[in-house]
Amino acid sequence: MTMTPTTPETIIETRGLDLWYGPVRALKEIAIPIRANRVTALIGPSGCGKSTLLRCFNRMNDLVPDCRVGGLVLYHGADINDPAYDVVELRKRVGMVFQKPNPFPKSIYENIAYGPRVHGERDRKGLDAIVERSLRQAALWDEVKDRLHESALGLSGGQQQRLCIARTLAVEPDVILMDEPCSALDPLATAKIEDLIDDLKQNYTVIIVTHNMQQAARVSDFTGFMYLGELVEYGETLQVFERPTKELTERYITGRFG
Repeated sequence: MTMTPTTPETIIETRGLDLWYGPVRALKEIAIPIRANRVTALIGPSGCGKSTLLRCFNRMNDLVPDCRVGGLVLYHGADINDPAYDVVELRKRVGMVFQKPNPFPKSIYENIAYGPRVHGERDRKGLDAIVERSLRQAALWDEVKDRLHESALGLSGGQQQRLCIARTLAVEPDVILMDEPCSALDPLATAKIEDLIDDLKQNYTVIIVTHNMQQAARVSDFTGFMYLGELVEYGETLQVFERPTKELTERYITGRFG
């Protein structure tokens, strides 16, 4: 008997999502499903709303003055913009890796142990296990295991970015948001991050903003193309890149945009 493939579970979903910075409407009625244990890439020209949308998934836009959100952002079916929603817990479950590596000015060990300590882990053996697990998951353990108590600032840029990913993994999130995580890295470091992203989706859901369309094609399972605050097209990456349904998407992907 032929089995019909199952659609991956939707872990985050937006419905009619609008966002304003003061009088400027930066997102316009965004409706996108984010599939569990898959990589979703958000692509589009600078200023199209990719990073703004990414920050909606863990309410980082709360930190922006005069920012207003309308519509729904659902995480496991719950509206994360409900005033009663626990934002601290949300940001534990939906972690973020930024464009520029931002390790704390502490040791490699303390960078990883910081989050678990904040969330109540005090046992040294427990912390040791979390540090090793997280660094292994970030494909960094073998490079730093003999220098855990040295400053994280002594690592290379690519190692610092993997350290930041390990720091995110240490608090056991469901979802990892990545805002152009390779833009400051050389090609070799970029390749290591891309390999890591492919490994991470076995256990995590990854959403990546990238200006690099080749990177989106390489690492993602689903792609959303954004333009002027609107989600123009969303679908499986192969379909979006090879058989786009919108002329604007085709023009952007083939370089005939603008």
